Amino acid sequence: MQKDTAEISIINLSTASKKLILILQGMTNELPLSFQNGRNLMFEIRSRDKDTKARTGILKTSRGDIQTPVFMPVGTAGTVKGILQQDLDEEIGAEIILGNTYHLYLRPGTEILKACRGLHEFMGWGRPILTDSGGYQVFSLSGNRKLTEEGAIFRSHIDGSKHFFSPENTIDIQRIIGADIIMALDECAPFPCDYRYAKKSVELTHKWLDRAVLRYAQTEPLWGTGQLLFPIVQGSVFDDLRKISAEKIASASLPGNAIGGLSVGEPAEEMYRIIEIVNEILPEDKPRYLMGVGTPVNILEAIERGIDMFDCVMPTRNGRNGMLFTGEGVINIRNRKWIDDFSPIDSNGPSRISRHYSKAYLRHLIISGEILGAQIASIHNLAFYITMVKEARKKIEEGSFRKWKDTMIKKLSARL
Repeated sequence: MQKDTAEISIINLSTASKKLILILQGMTNELPLSFQNGRNLMFEIRSRDKDTKARTGILKTSRGDIQTPVFMPVGTAGTVKGILQQDLDEEIGAEIILGNTYHLYLRPGTEILKACRGLHEFMGWGRPILTDSGGYQVFSLSGNRKLTEEGAIFRSHIDGSKHFFSPENTIDIQRIIGADIIMALDECAPFPCDYRYAKKSVELTHKWLDRAVLRYAQTEPLWGTGQLLFPIVQGSVFDDLRKISAEKIASASLPGNAIGGLSVGEPAEEMYRIIEIVNEILPEDKPRYLMGVGTPVNILEAIERGIDMFDCVMPTRNGRNGMLFTGEGVINIRNRKWIDDFSPIDSNGPSRISRHYSKAYLRHLIISGEILGAQIASIHNLAFYITMVKEARKKIEEGSFRKWKDTMIKKLSARL
């Protein structure tokens, strides 16, 4: 079992974290480099919609600017499944992608990532990367993990070997990975869960955050670029727990904030209600990241409520199984109705690939289990998501977001 070397009491950590917040608020000349890099983050709100909470902005990182709202393709293990980095850039137009600490820690491992000076060099990607702390993956292991106040003991889904994640070593691992935005370790409560479980989960997440903040302050980026730490709001669907968690996360004074534990089975209206509650508390002048969400409709509804950043595996996972998202509705390309439809996958599609290949050809590839079919569908879906969010930015700037969104949701809800 990999052991963490930190030996700091919870009581001292909480005191240290409070002291660190005071430094952040008034003594920037004494900040460690980690926090100076964080403070150099510039999130500039460019425009606000007059009828909703929607806004556009620019999130500046050391590897480039990110226009918000933004959708981030999920590259769990150092790859957006089946997609070349060239296509991410040229066909899809991704400004930032995700990696996952849990998966990268297990394979290829931190020694390999350290040897090649981080994930960007390893995978040949020059734009920003965000890494999840791996908490969600560890807690989804269910019977193969044990939670303690010190951290999470878990067994690898690959070979059953035993490992340990703590708030400290997940920061250390993300230092090695070299992501531009990194996440604090949290516990994602399952849905449904009772109030008592959710409360304990929030308390554990907050204790871990104090320790993660301290480790972040005590260490430096390894590869010469800044790293920005985001904490995560938890609390399941309980209003009071979400408020308590949002207040704690806001008080950490970190460069941005995330909302976790949604899109895990709760009704969509519950998710929207929680977003509204949390966003009333999270600071407006920092980016808000809704983790793991969701359908195109979910994303537009969340933009309306003031969310800036999104990620989800749906475009690629559903694409591999033959579900295509278009501006006129959802296509199940496996249906027989497309067997002799030689029109483009999406004649108004955002990518050249969407306009080049026919529905009949893509259906043939998917039904036949050909890898190219999964690749075409994934590129189309990712390009659609990113273009949809770009269009949302344009409509916010023009002052016509709500009307456009309402029209789009009707179309996106249709089955073609």
